[in-house]
Amino acid sequence: MLLSLAEYLTQIHSGFNVFSYLTLRAILGVLTALFIALMVGPTMIRWLVDKQIGQSVRDDGPESHFSKAGTPTMGGALILVAITVSALLWADLSNYYVVVTLLVIMGFGIIGWIDDYKKIVEKNSKGLSAKQKYLWQSLIALSASYYLFNMAQTPEQTQLIIPFVKSLVIDLGPFYILLSYLVIVGSSNAVNLTDGLDGLAIMPTVMVAAALGVFTYLTGNSQFATYLHIPYIAGVGELTIICTAFVGAGLGFLWFNTYPAQVFMGDVGSLALGAGLGIIAILVRQEIVLFIMGGVFVMETISVIMQVTSYKLTGRRIFRMAPIHHHFELKGWPEPRIIVRFWIITVVLVLIGLASLKIR
Repeated sequence: MLLSLAEYLTQIHSGFNVFSYLTLRAILGVLTALFIALMVGPTMIRWLVDKQIGQSVRDDGPESHFSKAGTPTMGGALILVAITVSALLWADLSNYYVVVTLLVIMGFGIIGWIDDYKKIVEKNSKGLSAKQKYLWQSLIALSASYYLFNMAQTPEQTQLIIPFVKSLVIDLGPFYILLSYLVIVGSSNAVNLTDGLDGLAIMPTVMVAAALGVFTYLTGNSQFATYLHIPYIAGVGELTIICTAFVGAGLGFLWFNTYPAQVFMGDVGSLALGAGLGIIAILVRQEIVLFIMGGVFVMETISVIMQVTSYKLTGRRIFRMAPIHHHFELKGWPEPRIIVRFWIITVVLVLIGLASLKIR
């Protein structure tokens, strides 16, 4: 929006041409999203409190969570507003990568909002049924995947890149649609499972989004892409604006979500953020790197799968409680210790993911 205005104003003064620089707009994207989150946050929290939109707590969960009952939730809407406004202001809205990414984020956000609304406002403990939730997630993910496959103009856009190996790529063909679907839905639900402690999900999301911002910038620049032996995909650099908006909005939300949390993200935030990370990784052809950098999300998801599978097959539980962060709580770890240690793990994994740019 403002990019188009700046392009028009360059006819009056050449100084407005500075807004054509992606790096400047990326910085402005961070600051805009952060400012919106910090300014809107207190008002939104008061509104959620007034409407008694508070978190319910599982009776079989850790006792330390009982005091969190009633804490405002659905705060993820704040993140989505900050990301969307920042992207609309600073990104090139004629870029279909930007449009598709925003639509996927908002679509999954709507699914999460409906689920939260049913559980908290309508007091329906089940919210959306698992079948309903996966149906709508699948429709959005498959629609986006099919559209991107048909819009691909170069082989690089549908190849699977193997990190740390220079020459090994796999031509996916139509299997691109299946892989993209799995990444979007899997990433969305993985972040959702991780969102169980104050700040546990949002900070890894911020770190992974920041790293993906590096990939989007480099992949969209022909010189850097050639030098680093990564695929050059024209136009994908605009996703850097969305990545930096993720960072700004996430940090702004963390201001209120840090332990002890004043507001929780809810499904409206976690489902949308996870889907956003997934589709950005797909567009820069770094699905495996996302798997590495998002290792905390992967670990949380695998812990649930292992727990459910073990219980159904043997009647025994592997962990005291799943997802795995609850296991450590029941072992006596203070909540802040679990959160910070999971953040540290994410820092290491993100650095490994970034190292794949040079180690080939």
